[in-house]
Amino acid sequence: MDSVIDRAFAAALYGDGDDGLDTGASLLAAAPDTDVDLRRRGEEYLHRAWRHGWQPADVIRLVRRDLDDPHVRLVADLIRGETARYAHLPPRWPAQLADLGPHGEAARDRDRFTRATVHLQLYRLLLRLPPIEPAGPPPGDTVPGPVQGEPRALTRIRALLAKAEATGYPEEAEALTAKAQELMARHSLDEALLAARTHAKDVPTACRIGVDAPYETAKAILLDAVAAANHCRAVWSEAYGFSTVVGFDSDLESVELLHTSLLVQGTAAMTGAEAGQRAAGRKRTKTFRQAFLMAYAHRIGGRLAEAGEHAVREAAAEAGGESREAASLLPVLAARDVAVTDHTERMFPETTTTRVRGVTDAEGWHHGTAAADRAHVTPRDRRGGPALP
Repeated sequence: MDSVIDRAFAAALYGDGDDGLDTGASLLAAAPDTDVDLRRRGEEYLHRAWRHGWQPADVIRLVRRDLDDPHVRLVADLIRGETARYAHLPPRWPAQLADLGPHGEAARDRDRFTRATVHLQLYRLLLRLPPIEPAGPPPGDTVPGPVQGEPRALTRIRALLAKAEATGYPEEAEALTAKAQELMARHSLDEALLAARTHAKDVPTACRIGVDAPYETAKAILLDAVAAANHCRAVWSEAYGFSTVVGFDSDLESVELLHTSLLVQGTAAMTGAEAGQRAAGRKRTKTFRQAFLMAYAHRIGGRLAEAGEHAVREAAAEAGGESREAASLLPVLAARDVAVTDHTERMFPETTTTRVRGVTDAEGWHHGTAAADRAHVTPRDRRGGPALP
């Protein structure tokens, strides 16, 4: 004989209307002894999602986009409980769990019917998550290596970019981001040469970076440009609100830091330009912002590509008269680029290009291009690598 949980789930989880949800919630509300089993079922759905390639940040992102705050609090609580059972977690998971925020009661102040409805709406979403390409192992599949802290270079880069984002003085922001670029390029090159010299089994991996609405096309283009400039590849999954970035670990860290900083700085520049437009009596905010961010992403991509090519030419010129290690720079970078491309094609054997909708706001495009031109992308480090704005 079916349990109350089974009958409630059969009514609520396999249809699109509210009638089934109401029926299921009524069954659960009338059966207080189902609470423990209800939570266990939610953790089972999460376990299934991990096995299908999803990660905590991916699930949170979708729930936040498609449902409401009570569902976000509930799924965060379930994620904490489900992941606590593992002796170890994949490398990027602890940071994702830390971003869940403080512990909080999930709809404890609501009546039983409302709480049951929140559970069933969330479980309906979790149940329908399709398998996606994994960006790393699920929890419990691999034994972690020695625990290491963040490299000192990345800690310094993170601090410099944070200061660049916070300052209100463009000249200071330029100096801070230029210094961050020097450290970033040096860190990336040192990691590549070290792996080649020690014959380390360094292979490309992947991470996911959220690409949230609004103006997600422009944000995805910006991320693609940053990834390419850092010897990585980005594949945008528009339906799920993220891009998968493929590359070597040290370069993935650079992509995450640089993309976040560029987005923060671009948004700040857009807000300032928009304020000036409003002061002049302008009202078309949405079209201005869309054009601004598209122009910003387009121009930043071009400047980063130019800077990267310039840096590699200078590194090759230096290698002509220096040590054997320096002379091995270009073959090492070329081999890593091939490895990243091969790994991306194995992960995503079928990809399509996205048509960018027309931009109709000339003022927005002009201001976005100007903001990108003010970004500092001239290479400051002669050892190769992309430049920061």
